[in-house]
Amino acid sequence: MPFELIILLAMLAVFALGVFLAKLPSGVALVLSAVVGALVAGEGIPLRHLVEGSFGYLDAILIIATAMIFMKVLDASGALGTLGHLLMKWLYRWPTMLFVFIALFVMFPGMLTGLSSACILTTGALVAPAMLAMRIPAAAVGSFLAMLAVYGMIAPPINIPVMIIGGGVDMPYIGFEKPLALASFPLALVAALYYRFRYIRKIEIAEVLSKLPSPVHTKHGSKLFAPLVLVVVLMIAIRVVPQYIPDIGIPLIFLLGSIVGLFTGERMSWWPVARAAIRDAMPVMVILVGVGMFVQIMTLTGVRGFLAVSALKLPPAFLYLGIALLMPAFGSAYASASVLGVPLVYVFLGKNEIIVTSALSLIAGLGDLMPPPMLLCAFASQIVGEKNQFQILRRSVPLMVLSLLVAIALIAFANSVAKVY
Repeated sequence: MPFELIILLAMLAVFALGVFLAKLPSGVALVLSAVVGALVAGEGIPLRHLVEGSFGYLDAILIIATAMIFMKVLDASGALGTLGHLLMKWLYRWPTMLFVFIALFVMFPGMLTGLSSACILTTGALVAPAMLAMRIPAAAVGSFLAMLAVYGMIAPPINIPVMIIGGGVDMPYIGFEKPLALASFPLALVAALYYRFRYIRKIEIAEVLSKLPSPVHTKHGSKLFAPLVLVVVLMIAIRVVPQYIPDIGIPLIFLLGSIVGLFTGERMSWWPVARAAIRDAMPVMVILVGVGMFVQIMTLTGVRGFLAVSALKLPPAFLYLGIALLMPAFGSAYASASVLGVPLVYVFLGKNEIIVTSALSLIAGLGDLMPPPMLLCAFASQIVGEKNQFQILRRSVPLMVLSLLVAIALIAFANSVAKVY
C-alpha cells in the first residue's frame, strides 16, 4: 500500500471519527486530521504549514464575514421583508412566475455571500411562512429552500467552493460568471416549476400576506433599497469599467453597503447586528480555516499529487460515478471541494478548467444536504417546523439526481460547452 494512501486514510479516519463519533464541528475535525496527517508522515507538528494553511482562504473568509453583515443589515432595515411582501402581492395571480421569483429571492443571499445557509436563514425564513400558508407540506417547503440554497451558493458572483478549488490549483477567480450561471439558474428554474405544479392550485393572498413582515417602503421610500443597488452597481462596475472604478475588493463593497444600510431603513444598532452576522457565519469560517490546513498538509505530504495520479488511472465511467458518489458524501461543500475538487481539476486537464471547476462545485454543493451533518436539511427543518430532517432530504432526491446528471454532463462535454457559451 502506498505510503501516501496510508496518510490519506489516517486523515480521513480522524475526520470521520471527529464528525460521526465525537460530534465535533467539521472545521475542528479538519484541523485534527491535518495534524494527524503530518504526524503519520513524520513531519511532526509543522506549525509554519498549519498557520500558512489557515490563511489559505482568507479572502473567502473576509467575503463571508462582510457579506453576512450586509445581509443582516438588509434584514434589520426592513428591505428584505419588504421585497418578499411586494413579491407576493404583485405576482400571486401568476403562480408560475411567482415561484420563479421566489426561487431567485431565496437564492439571492447565497449569490452574494457564497453561503448556502444564508439563503435559508434570511430570505428562506421570510418566505417559508407564506409557502406554508399556500398549503404546501412542511417537508416540501424545506426541500424547496434547501435545494435553492445549494443553487444560490453555486450561482455567481460569489462561489466559495470554486475559490477553494482555484486556490488549490492557482487558478484566479475570473471568467466564472457564465459557467456558474449555467450550472445553477436552469436547475433553479426546474426546481421552481417542479414545486409549483406539484403543490400549488390556488393562492389565498390575504392569508399569505398575513404571514409576511409588514412592508416599510412607504415609510422610507426608494432609499430603502439603496444599499442593495450600491453593492450590485459596484460589483458590475469593477468588472465592466475597471478603468473608471478601481477594484476595491468585494469585502469592502459589502462593508460600504452595510454602512449605507444603517441610514436607509428601520433604525438599528450596528454592533449587535454585526455580532449576530459573525456568529451565524463562524461555523463556515472555521471550516475554511480547517480546509486550508487540510489542503496544506496534503500538499506537504504528497497526498494531493497521489490523488491526482491515482484518479488518472481510473476508467472514465468509474471516474464519473466516483465523483457523483464521493464528493457529496463528505457532508460539506467546502471539505469536498478541498479534498477531491482540487486533484480532480488536474485529472481533467484536457478539458476547459473553468467549466469543470464550476461543475465540480455543483456536485460538492450537494454535500451540504447529506448526512451526518445535513446542514441545510437541519436549518430548513427548524424554519418550517418539520421534525424529521430525512423527509426533507427524501423530497430533494429527484432534484439532487438531476443536479448530478447536469454536472457530470458539463464535465464530460466541457470543451463543447465552452465553445458555445
